[in-house]
Amino acid sequence: MSVIKPAHGSLLQFFRSGPLPCPYLPGRVERKLFTRLSGRDTAETNSQLSRAGFRRSHDILYRPVCEGCTACLPVRIPAHEFAPTRTMKRTMKRNADLTPGVENAIATAEHYQLFHRYELVRHADSDMARMSFSDYADMIEEGASSAFLLTLRDAEGDLWGAMLVDRLKDGFSAVYSYFRASSGADRSLGTQLVLTLTSMAAAQASFNNEPRYIYLGYYIGGSRKMDYKARFQPLEVLGPEGWTKMQDE
Repeated sequence: MSVIKPAHGSLLQFFRSGPLPCPYLPGRVERKLFTRLSGRDTAETNSQLSRAGFRRSHDILYRPVCEGCTACLPVRIPAHEFAPTRTMKRTMKRNADLTPGVENAIATAEHYQLFHRYELVRHADSDMARMSFSDYADMIEEGASSAFLLTLRDAEGDLWGAMLVDRLKDGFSAVYSYFRASSGADRSLGTQLVLTLTSMAAAQASFNNEPRYIYLGYYIGGSRKMDYKARFQPLEVLGPEGWTKMQDE
């Protein structure tokens, strides 16, 4: 029996989805290249493919491969270089009464109630607004070997916001966030969650003396759901030459 270990682990199989209506740009069609997370090296696979512009949903890693369209641009915040704007500093001040925390990526009734209310306010016409607790649990727990929930709670311990986050070798990937979208509308809780995660990564960068990044998914110019990411400067975008600084818009 050979004692020589193979030079590589199990090979990933990639697939391409069929055409579907683009959820971000009207009149366009999307296709995705995707693979399933499995085996013992899922955290390493997630880290490598995140650097290559992939995103995680459940136990699937995907990237758009739309014919004739390159509107989806993978972006990340270099946390070690990030400095909040004056508007962001005001957001942080408004939310100073909320305490950040890290919780296991496990679905609970408390989190589901907040998620469901958020979807009804922000995305009432989407399939996510009709997700059952079981559906929500699948979203949080499937493929979550390196994931956690970043939370914001008040002094009474009530939940105001949460973000599903993946730990990567060079930082974090912000998978999905939800928060009090009506009673907390003036707090900009979505921005606060990103700022909190960026502060965590910046502290790691300082302690380890090496770069740390926040992977935000895709920037899509002209999409109100996705173009907010350009506010987090400096922002890096993945293109033919690798990760480069994006122009501040």
